[in-house]
Amino acid sequence: MAHKAVGIDIGGTGIKGAIVDIESGELLTDRIKKPTPEGGEPDDIVAVVKSIVDELGADDGDLAVGVCFPAAIMDGKTLSAANVSKKWIGFEAEKLFETTLGRSIHFVNDADAAGYAEVKYGAAKGVPGLVIMTTLGTGIGTALINDGVLIVNAELGHLEIEGKDYETKAAYAAKERDDLSWKHWAKRLQKYYSRLEALLYPRLIIVGGGVSKHYDEFLPLLDLRAEIVPAKLRNNAGILGAAALAAESKPAESKSAGSNSAD
Repeated sequence: MAHKAVGIDIGGTGIKGAIVDIESGELLTDRIKKPTPEGGEPDDIVAVVKSIVDELGADDGDLAVGVCFPAAIMDGKTLSAANVSKKWIGFEAEKLFETTLGRSIHFVNDADAAGYAEVKYGAAKGVPGLVIMTTLGTGIGTALINDGVLIVNAELGHLEIEGKDYETKAAYAAKERDDLSWKHWAKRLQKYYSRLEALLYPRLIIVGGGVSKHYDEFLPLLDLRAEIVPAKLRNNAGILGAAALAAESKPAESKSAGSNSAD
């Protein structure tokens, strides 16, 4: 396994990347972040990713590149599109990235990458049983980790509650859009996390995304059976997870985001 790799995290509002030390989970470069192009169309997003890889000086073709993206992914295709253009649905996304970058990549769902990073380096390391990673941002991403094994493509941010796709009510973007206080936003989060617990009974729930740095404003307001904690890796989790998965996929260079173990 390679000792370093590039991690790229694509979100609805920003795209960020860095070179990662796979052993320690530390960033070896400054994190580069650029706005996600308006409309979030494939060619525009891939162009930004290429510019970040170029700026990182990652011109070594042997350096693994992991890219995480807000969609369910199977066999290199994006099967959904959260907060990006609907053109991604059913799109041969991995092929476009590899053609543009001129190299193989490991392509994975963004919340899965973040969850994998928390298993390998963060709050879920060594935790037995079911752990649910949630990322609160433009939407709600989720990852399931059972006994250290990632179960891919769990889109539980889209649970229907009160007749609505509840990420539209409980994501951090909804807090900003509706100008909610922490207390009022926490009431929405309570409904969401209570539904998750009723369905899956996790041992641990991890909260990631940029808002996790303000965890003390809202996590203490939640009343849940499971322990709920902020992501240790905060907003770098996607970068770290994508890089780790890319490094571990070499030399096999898997073409799909299959189940992985952090052991």
